[in-house]
Amino acid sequence: MADIERYDIVIAGAGLTGAAFALAAAQGGLKVVMIDPQPFSDQLAPTFDGRSTAVAFSTFRMLDALGLGEALRPHACRMDHILVTDGRRPGAASQSASPAFLRFDADEIGGRTGGEPLGYMVENRRIRAALAEAVTRAGIAVRAPASVARVETDAGKATVTLADGSTLIAPLVVGAEGRGSTVRRAAGIETVGWGYGQSGVVATVRLGRDHGNVAHEYFLPSGPFAILPLTDQRASLVWTETTRRGEALRDASDEAFHAHLMRRFGEFLDGAAVEGPRFVYPLSLSLAEKLIAPRIALIGDAAHGVHPVAGQGLNMGLKDAAALAEVLAEAARLGEDIGSETVLDRYARWRRFDNAALAAGFDAFVRLFSNDIAPVRLARDLGMAAVNRIGPLRRAFMQEAGGATGDLPRLLRGEAVV
Repeated sequence: MADIERYDIVIAGAGLTGAAFALAAAQGGLKVVMIDPQPFSDQLAPTFDGRSTAVAFSTFRMLDALGLGEALRPHACRMDHILVTDGRRPGAASQSASPAFLRFDADEIGGRTGGEPLGYMVENRRIRAALAEAVTRAGIAVRAPASVARVETDAGKATVTLADGSTLIAPLVVGAEGRGSTVRRAAGIETVGWGYGQSGVVATVRLGRDHGNVAHEYFLPSGPFAILPLTDQRASLVWTETTRRGEALRDASDEAFHAHLMRRFGEFLDGAAVEGPRFVYPLSLSLAEKLIAPRIALIGDAAHGVHPVAGQGLNMGLKDAAALAEVLAEAARLGEDIGSETVLDRYARWRRFDNAALAAGFDAFVRLFSNDIAPVRLARDLGMAAVNRIGPLRRAFMQEAGGATGDLPRLLRGEAVV
C-alpha cells in the first residue's frame, strides 16, 4: 500500500493563483503541497502562456510581501495613463480619438497611492518564473506532473487520491486548477456562465516608437482591442475576434498576420514587429455557485472565470488567495480546525459579493460596448464623456481598478499574512 502523506492543505493547481496561495499559506505557518498535471518547468517556457497581466498596484504590494518584487521589478512596466476610446469601425485605432473617451492618469491619485502607477504590465511567464523561484526557496512540496483523481471528505479530514495511487490527507483541499476544476466537480459545486462566441488573439510586438507607459483600450463593434505597454519598448496586443477568425490569425504566416494588423490598426502600430508566438484564448464567463464545500475552498478561475476586458481576472484570484490564507493562518493560530465550515465561511463571506459583482460588471461592460446600435452607442458615449469630466468619479474608478478599495487582506496592504 502506498504511503499516506499528511499536510495542512492540499492545493490542486500550481499556476499563478495556486502558487501565490501556497506561498501565502506557508508564510502563515501552514504545511502545503501543490499538485499539477504540468511539470513545473514546462510552465516557464515562452510558449506555455503568451498573455501579459495588468497587475493592480495593490496586487503588486502582495507580490512584494511574498518576496517576488525584486525578481519582477525589472520586467514590470508602469501604466501611468489609460486611454479608453469608443470606436465604430475596424480602423478606429488608427484614427484620431473619438469625442467619447476616458483618460485616467496615475498622478490624479498619486497622493493616496504614494506615487504608485495605475498598475504594472507584466508578462505571465515572468510571474511564473518568480513564483517558481520563491516556491523552491520556501521548500514548498510540489507534485508535478501529477493529477487529482478523487477527493473524499468526512467530518475530520479530506482524502485526496492521485492518478498514480498516492494518497494525501489534509484538513482542507483548495481548488486552484482553473475553469475545469476537478476539486469543484468533486465538491458538487455547479457553475453558471456562458461563452461569448469570441476569442482573444494575443501577440507581443516591438513598437516603432515609445509607448510612454500609456495603455490604450479601443471598443470596436466586434469587441475590445488593447495595446498594453511592456518593458523594452514592446506592447502586448489583445483583440477580440470570432473564434474561427482568431484561430485563422494564429495559424497565418507572419507576413499575413502583420498585413492584417496594419490594415486593421494602421498608423498607430507603424513600425511594429511581431515577436514570438501568437495565442488564441476562448472568451467566456464562469461563476461557481459557492466558494466552499465541506473541507474544500475554491480560488481563482476555479471560482470565477471572467472576460479579460478590464484585465482583472488574476487580480481577483490573487485577492482570493490573500483572503483565504489570512483566514486560515488566523484560525490555525487560534487552534481552530482550518477545514471547518465555521472557518471557511469567513473566507466565503469576505469574497463572495466582490467576485459576483465584478463578474457581472465585466459582462455588462462587454455587452454595452461590443455593439454598434445607435441609441446604445449614444448612451455610452454620453456616459464616458460625463465620467471624463467629473474628477471625483474618475478618481473613484482608478482607486477601484487599483484594487485599493474595500476590506483588503493584509497582503494587499503590503503586510505579511500574520
